[in-house]
Amino acid sequence: MMSEAKVNAAQRTLRIIKALQHRSYLGMSNKELAEATGESAVNISRALAVLVDEGFVHKLETNDYAFTPLFAQIATKHLAEIDFNIQRAEEVKQRINTALYR
Repeated sequence: MMSEAKVNAAQRTLRIIKALQHRSYLGMSNKELAEATGESAVNISRALAVLVDEGFVHKLETNDYAFTPLFAQIATKHLAEIDFNIQRAEEVKQRINTALYR
């Protein structure tokens, strides 16, 4: 089981991701993220450091933080998997329908 501190850190990081989705390209400042999430600027800085280290967020020249292309890559792969499974389901459905009318 995760400790309370780790759960809170994970929740904080996820809240930052949710807040950034509204300004994913232009980014948000540490202060804006703190206001949007209800967290302290220090806690936001810690969570942002993890997101930067893991390649999900980068610091812009404006000192705001924005998503890296990694989010788009993950979303694209997820969509491709959904499309693949929809296609497989349709193929199975066609085989079932073909077998029913033989």
